[in-house]
Amino acid sequence: MLFGLGSTEIVLMVMVALAVGSGLLALLLPFLDSNGAVARIKSVVSEPRRVNASSQPRSGRVIEGKNDNRRKQIKETLKQADARANKRKGLPLRLQISRAGLSISVLKFWLISVGCGVLFFLIPLLIGFPTYVGALSAIAATFGLPRWFLSTLANRRQKIFREELADAVDVMVRGLKAGLPLSDAMKIIATESGPPIGPEFMEVVDGQRLGITIDQGLERMFDRMPIPEVSFLGIVIGIQSKTGGNLSETLGNLSRVLRDRKKLKAKVRSMSQEAKSSAAIIGAIPFLIIGALLLISPGYLDPLLSTTNGHLILAGAGVWMLIGVLIMRSMINFDI
Repeated sequence: MLFGLGSTEIVLMVMVALAVGSGLLALLLPFLDSNGAVARIKSVVSEPRRVNASSQPRSGRVIEGKNDNRRKQIKETLKQADARANKRKGLPLRLQISRAGLSISVLKFWLISVGCGVLFFLIPLLIGFPTYVGALSAIAATFGLPRWFLSTLANRRQKIFREELADAVDVMVRGLKAGLPLSDAMKIIATESGPPIGPEFMEVVDGQRLGITIDQGLERMFDRMPIPEVSFLGIVIGIQSKTGGNLSETLGNLSRVLRDRKKLKAKVRSMSQEAKSSAAIIGAIPFLIIGALLLISPGYLDPLLSTTNGHLILAGAGVWMLIGVLIMRSMINFDI
């Protein structure tokens, strides 16, 4: 006890005094610095480095000018890539089907969706659920289930493409070192690789015959395969076509970057596997308990399955469980 104060009050007062003193010191330091060291540090940090052009040799000025031009090209290319990525919100259905690797038309997709809706409307009615349950399941099946299927297929294709892209870039590097042009190296990948690598590069090769440049073909590939690795490839080839340089060396560096990203993704996946298993167990527990109760005491859950209030309780529990699953999924999934 000190002046009637307890230990908790003393510790709190010390912490407040340290915080106030640190803030005052940070505010008064520029005025207390007689040598101007703080001002010099700020000037070095905030102002760009200026080099006297006359003191540099001519070769150094030429190299620096080329580097500045290359930086400008990189910035412009990155801005264009960001602009393209921002425009891809609200994808048309035709593009979603293309990303899934399917060759069906939009009309056929809607016919399949309506068929799923009719099927999921009849199944609850045959089981004995009310009509509104069948209507809700029909709406979910018509507008949700087919698009979820497209999304699943697209994610699977993107995963396979990501795994095989580094090998495809290595094929391009070896072709360029052997003296082949870039288009012929891509043609080798298109003819020798399986889906989805082969068909995607075949689209680029076929586009060149119609007058589409490689840069534009890679932009269209990014529309169909929207993963960062394809964007990296398009940026590298686009910058090299504008500024020049050793393309084989640059693609070799890109291949190493892609392989490092693959290793990092595998490491993150292995580290988060325990959390994914825990989330799966937590999500399966309610269904296991309901199944056990139906086997042990079939009539115990009749009020929950045969009354309106029971249906509302089940619907609310399903919504809350879905929210919990989505929260757990966002906590254990990482984008690299």
